[in-house]
Amino acid sequence: MASDLEQLCSHINEKIGNIKKTLSLRNCGQEPTLKTILNKIGDEIIVVNELLNKLELEIQYQEQTNSSLKELFESLEEDYKDVEHLKENIPPHLPQVAVTQNFVNGSDLDAEEPVKVEEPAPAKKPPKEQRSIKEMPFITSDEFNGIPAYMKSRLTYCHINDVIREINKAVVSKYKILHQPKKSMSSVTRNLYHRFIDEETKETKGHYFVVEADIKEFTALKVDKRFHVILNILRHCRRLSEVRGKGLTRYVIT
Repeated sequence: MASDLEQLCSHINEKIGNIKKTLSLRNCGQEPTLKTILNKIGDEIIVVNELLNKLELEIQYQEQTNSSLKELFESLEEDYKDVEHLKENIPPHLPQVAVTQNFVNGSDLDAEEPVKVEEPAPAKKPPKEQRSIKEMPFITSDEFNGIPAYMKSRLTYCHINDVIREINKAVVSKYKILHQPKKSMSSVTRNLYHRFIDEETKETKGHYFVVEADIKEFTALKVDKRFHVILNILRHCRRLSEVRGKGLTRYVIT
């Protein structure tokens, strides 16, 4: 019984102590000097929170880069093993490479023996010239530093160029289909071809452009708020322009 009473008294005293501390802190907030300090602490907490968010984004990017590098390393390691295997198992029936002298002394030639002149090999027919596809140049560090802070927010130099790389991937994939002979197209490719033609306008004639459907079709990018923020940055840096019409927004490479 005594122990229960002591515990009850201890609990009540603890509650009273907490109430006194709360009242003390409340009074501190009313004092002008302490109120200024508390406001500064609040501002610093906001700054620290923003830095933590930026750090989290950077860690995610580094993890993705690390994963890509691991995949590249494994691929190169397999290629190296294949090359070593080929080097150690060259078939004996293959012809040996003969070493020829570039210069022959005049005294070594027989004056009476006619010199055989080798006829030049017929020129090979030049391959059919491939049509080049315009791609968006990457943002330079100077351009990135010139972007207003309110536009960049928490985005980094690498984040923007990663999106440029994916947009270029979509542009190349789209125009390879448009340059492809129709006879060699599958039914899926032919449907994409007709969609591309329907999306063209007078304003886009002679220009390379993509729409959101192309981004979803050819890349793993998410067409979300962050994506559109980066598009605003690319317009600011004159990497692309917008042409609207028929319920579509066309992103034209400039």
